[in-house]
Amino acid sequence: MDLDALVGRRQGEWRRLDDLSRRRRLTGAQADELLEGYQRAATDLSVVRSTAPDDGVVRHLSMVIGRARGRASRVPTFSWVGIGRFLAEDFPAALYRLRWWWGITAVVNVVVGLALGWWLFHNPVVENSLISAEEVDQLVQSDFESYYSEHAASSFSTLVWVNNAWVAARCIGMGVLGFPVIWLLWQNIANVAIIGSLMHRHGRADVFWGLLTPHGLLELMAIFVAAGVGLRLFWSWVAPGRRTRLASLAAEGRTAAGVALGLVLVLLISGVIEGFVTPSPLPTWARVGIGVLALLLFFAYALILGRRAAQAGVTGDVGRELQADVAPTAG
Repeated sequence: MDLDALVGRRQGEWRRLDDLSRRRRLTGAQADELLEGYQRAATDLSVVRSTAPDDGVVRHLSMVIGRARGRASRVPTFSWVGIGRFLAEDFPAALYRLRWWWGITAVVNVVVGLALGWWLFHNPVVENSLISAEEVDQLVQSDFESYYSEHAASSFSTLVWVNNAWVAARCIGMGVLGFPVIWLLWQNIANVAIIGSLMHRHGRADVFWGLLTPHGLLELMAIFVAAGVGLRLFWSWVAPGRRTRLASLAAEGRTAAGVALGLVLVLLISGVIEGFVTPSPLPTWARVGIGVLALLLFFAYALILGRRAAQAGVTGDVGRELQADVAPTAG
């Protein structure tokens, strides 16, 4: 074998392989090229060692192959920079882009909840068919208020956080089917409306709003966001636009997954408020003020920071280098 001829033919490929190995990010095509180049270079090294061993060539090829192997097998690691970029750009941009979906979802649910509560308040016979008089008295006089203080604040916050995160995850996960999201929303808003009408009728409206508002504003908004994103996921394959149904669903699915991760943090904040602020001895105006402030900060985060990120070209989807390759289709 003519070693010089081999080096002359392959040197460009080895240089390209080394260049790909040094890059921090690779597209799908570049990742495939890296693996193919690694296999060819490993074959070249085997041939050189067995037929025309040369220390310089063997050493150079070994370094190139070792670097390529490390790059090909690299596992993404924890990065504060990546987390910061997600919280400052990706998550708020996704919220901003999907603002009409979760905004309309929130408005419709609030209107339906208030209307249902008003109707139940003026039609007590309906509630009497759902719950006994003894259970009503127990709920109004004791259970509703003690619910927020019967457990230690830390464990209660964790329990609430996990439960609400599960509800949000179901809204997003089942969003692809559409109707289950509407059913979950109905169950949630009907439960709040029933309890609210009972508390109002028995003169405990101040207790109801004083305990629900501090954490409920942010908590319910997070659920509405999850539901809105879930419904957008459903609509992505019903009306995909210029994309194929699969491509549309994949793009919205990636965004929905990012929103789900962000909502875990939002619900953690509401859980902390519910565990430590709602049952606290602070005056009602202070507790309610904290709840209103938390909601306003969320709106500022989603609409102001999100708008800024969206104008910079951030969509909430992962970068192209992390998206799966899509087979070409006929135009």
